[in-house]
Amino acid sequence: MLAPLLALASAGLAHEFWLQPARFRLAPGETVNVRPLVGENFRGAPWGNGAGKILAFARYGPAPADSTDLAPAPGGAPADTFRTAVAFGRSGTHLVVLRSNLAFTELPADQFTAYLRAEGLELPLRRRQERGQQAQPGRETYRRCAKALVQAGAPAADTAYRRVLGLPLELVPEQNPYRLAPGAALTVRVLRAGQPVRGALVQVWETQPMGLPTKHFTTHANQNGRLLLRLSGPGPYLVATVDAAEAPPALRARADWLSTWATLAFGGPVAR
Repeated sequence: MLAPLLALASAGLAHEFWLQPARFRLAPGETVNVRPLVGENFRGAPWGNGAGKILAFARYGPAPADSTDLAPAPGGAPADTFRTAVAFGRSGTHLVVLRSNLAFTELPADQFTAYLRAEGLELPLRRRQERGQQAQPGRETYRRCAKALVQAGAPAADTAYRRVLGLPLELVPEQNPYRLAPGAALTVRVLRAGQPVRGALVQVWETQPMGLPTKHFTTHANQNGRLLLRLSGPGPYLVATVDAAEAPPALRARADWLSTWATLAFGGPVAR
C-alpha cells in the first residue's frame, strides 16, 4: 500500500491537513503563530497554498462575543502568504478554524481505488463498481475543514471548544480535553453540515514524550456519529476523518466526486 499512498500524497491527497499552533497551552494575552500544515503521522510542512485558497479563517474565544476574523482580505495578500499570528487575549479555551475552497485532482484508476479503500470511502467504491467504472481515472474535487483548540491560562467552564460551526464536515468534542484528567475519555462527534455521520472512519494520532514514536490508531464513529478516545497523556492529539459524495452538477465537467477532509488538533490532559 505504500507506493499508492506516496503517489496520492504527490497529488495533494492522503496527507493530513491541520492547524498547528506554536504551543497548545499559552498564557492569556500571548500571540503565537497558528500554521496550516500538511504531512503524515502528525509531522508536517507548511501548506503550499496561500491566501487564495482560504474560504474562512477565524478564532472563537471563551466569551460569546470574543472572536476574530483572520481571513486575508481579497487581493490584500500575496498568493502564497497570509497572516498566521493569532492573539489569545482571554483566559480559557479558544477554537481556531480554517476552511479551504475547492481544489481538483485526477488519479489513475488503481491509485484512486487504493486511496478510497485506505480512507474507508465506501460510497465511491460501491458506485464505481456498480457502474463498471473501476478502470476509469478518479476525478475528484476536495476541500479542508481544520480546527485547533488552544488553551490560554487555566481551563475554565467556557464552551467554545464544543461550538458547532455547521461546516461541510467537522469534529466536535463533547468535553474540554484541557479539563480532563490523564486517562479520561473524550467523546468526539463527526458532523456533516451539523448532522451526525454514522460509521465514519476516524484516525487518531497522539504525540509521545521524549521523542518516542507517535501513537496512531483507526476507529469508527457509532450510529450517532460519536467516538470515544482515551487521553492517556498531554499529547498533542490529531483527529482526522474524510467524507465523500458525488460532485454536484456544476462541477461535473472537472470532477465526479467531492471529498471533505476534517481535522481537530488539541493538547491533552496534564497531571495536576
